[in-house]
Amino acid sequence: MRTELRVLDPSIWDDWYGKLVLAFGGVPEAPEESALWRELTECERSIGAWDGTDIVGTAGLFSFRLSVPGGGIVPAAGVTMVSVQATHRRRGVLRAMMRRQLDDIRAAGDEPLAVLTASEPDIYGRFGYGAATQNAYAEIDTTQVRLTVPEGAGDVRLRAVPLESAVEACEAVYARRVRTRPGMLERIPGWERVPLLDPPGDREGASPLRCVLAESGGEVSGYVRFAVKPDWDLAGPKGTVVLRDLEARDPASYAALWRFLFDLDLTSVIRTGSRPVDDPWQLLVSDIRRCALRLRDSLFVRLVDVGAALEARAYTTPVETVLEVTDPFCPWNEGRWRLSGDAKGASCERTDDAADLRLGVRDLGAAYLGGVPLTALAGAGRVQEARQGALTEATTAFATPVAPWLPHGF
Repeated sequence: MRTELRVLDPSIWDDWYGKLVLAFGGVPEAPEESALWRELTECERSIGAWDGTDIVGTAGLFSFRLSVPGGGIVPAAGVTMVSVQATHRRRGVLRAMMRRQLDDIRAAGDEPLAVLTASEPDIYGRFGYGAATQNAYAEIDTTQVRLTVPEGAGDVRLRAVPLESAVEACEAVYARRVRTRPGMLERIPGWERVPLLDPPGDREGASPLRCVLAESGGEVSGYVRFAVKPDWDLAGPKGTVVLRDLEARDPASYAALWRFLFDLDLTSVIRTGSRPVDDPWQLLVSDIRRCALRLRDSLFVRLVDVGAALEARAYTTPVETVLEVTDPFCPWNEGRWRLSGDAKGASCERTDDAADLRLGVRDLGAAYLGGVPLTALAGAGRVQEARQGALTEATTAFATPVAPWLPHGF
């Protein structure tokens, strides 16, 4: 079998996207959902794999801007809409598309990183992508768990507003949060609508999304978007609050929004969407054991240009180390790199000096945002220390004060 990779012609988007939907089970999406993804698709950065007249593979890229340690924003290629038809699996189609994407990203020279979320986490490691962030999910029993809020939460004004009319205010809060936590995406035009997607067929008995704003000092200081799924038994109401997203600029507004969710009438459970693993609500509750907390991998990071990527972030403590990187899929990254950096910035250049640490590009991607300690990777045998003390030094420098987090998928 020989397949041909072609750039996506916008006129055949429906067929191309239909093959993607088919590969993921074939259940049609709601019209508003597919319409939004059509609008967001960058056709010039999307490809199809063709076998004769048939599309047998799809892959796309989004032009993202990603927050990195130190508060910087770095261009990143968001790998998306990747699929291979069942008739053509294990024939090199995925590998060919991954090869084409990374070659194109490197040739353009604008994005030192590629990022993705994976339907199956073991697929992309062989192409150099490392799991760099985790999301936390919870089901909080609000009949048994109490919430303690900090001083000032009672002074925060809460106001219910129509979902669409609150978008500008919510986005202003979100934009101020992006640089405070690695792994968040700047919302380029159109992406503010992604968190609002709410097809009736996906609600599973819950209400349409609702929005409440927090206001402090006369300004919007936070927001929460949620739905309520009613339920009753012989003992009475036991509805579920379905939390979509919650952001706030200060602890009082944050706690006031959480207290609002805890106090909603006729409910007994809060089921969260993805939250940071260090989300402060975990320290406001009286009994974390009754919150059914669980973790899942989220953002995978791939360094397309090792030197440029390591220079693009800052480091918590001063670091001076030589990294020997292996990267068989992108051999231009192979070799030794001298990283010199601190909280103000960094430089990373090729060197012939002896290595201090040895690791693969996948593991460098996992550690890049500060969420996976190099010491943990070393404990798994995936990082080797060549100079005594280098592992501790680098681990401390790569660490971040807050856990990296991807707020929504793509």
